[in-house]
This record gives sequence, structure tokens and C-alpha cells, in this order.
Amino acid sequence: MQWAAHKKSNHVPKKGSKKKDDGRKIIVSNRKARFQYHILEVTEAGIALVGSEVKSLRDGNANLADSYAFLTGGEMWLRNLHIGEYKQASWTNHVPTRQRKLLLHKREIIKLTQKVKEDGLTLVPLSLYLNLKGLVKVEIALVKGKKLHDKRESMKKNDAAREMARHQGKRNYDF
Repeated sequence: MQWAAHKKSNHVPKKGSKKKDDGRKIIVSNRKARFQYHILEVTEAGIALVGSEVKSLRDGNANLADSYAFLTGGEMWLRNLHIGEYKQASWTNHVPTRQRKLLLHKREIIKLTQKVKEDGLTLVPLSLYLNLKGLVKVEIALVKGKKLHDKRESMKKNDAAREMARHQGKRNYDF
């Protein structure tokens, strides 16, 4: 008979941290990108970080607004990702807005590069999260920009869904 060894962790999630049903803890998500772009394809990538950046991310000090991925010399890089300085780090602290290397397989990089060059698409990070092993991962999306009428349409759809939820909530409490 085999026994499953489970690690018990004393880690208590911080207030406001979100856990998905697959066990990953979302550090920050790019809600603006979901509004401004049509998401065509989503890919998970690792990210090369220094120690103070990882500790700062565990505290939730990150901002994905205006960040994007690009290709240089056969490598994928992430630009404009702001990771705040870690307060307990001294002279070893990191630069908050430096370019960070994305860790992808070569075939994934080639596939994404071809799509970006041929179709005029963009690579945008959707979220930063910790996986089950405690590693920081980035969810990169291949996106196409929305037109103004598309944005208005999605706003109407969200408002209608919110209104329906509000009415259903009132109906549940009527006796």
C-alpha cells in the first residue's frame, strides 16, 4: 500500500489574496488588458527574478498596467512590469521597473513570434501568480486591440450581468 505524502504548510494567505481552484495564488491580475484587448491565446511562462523581487511579490507589491512582452535575440522579455522594492532588503534591493526575462521553450517562443509578426498581434501579461510549488509564473496572452465600439459592447454586457445579479439577489431574500 502506498501512502501519499502531503506537506502541511503553516502559510496563511494574506488578506485579499485570491486562490484559484487549481491551487495557484494570484498575486496581481491585469484587468485593464481584459477590457482593452481580444484575448486569442494564453500561455504560461516562468520569469527570472532576484530574491528581493520574489519576496516583494509575496507581499503583493506589483503592477502589470502598461506592461508587455517582446522578443530580442531569440529570448522573450517583459517590459514595464513594476515590482516594488522590498522594505527589508538593504543595498541588495532590485530596480523596480527593469526588464525581466521570460522562461519559455524555444518552440513556444518561435510560435508566438510568428503570430506576432504575421498578424500584428501583441503579447500582454494577464496575471502574475504563485503555483503549487511556490514558483512565480506569468500568464501571457496573445491579444488584438479592441475598437471603441467593442469596448462599449463589453461594458453594456457587464452592466447587464451586474443588473441581473442584483435582481436575483433581491428575489432570493423576498419572503
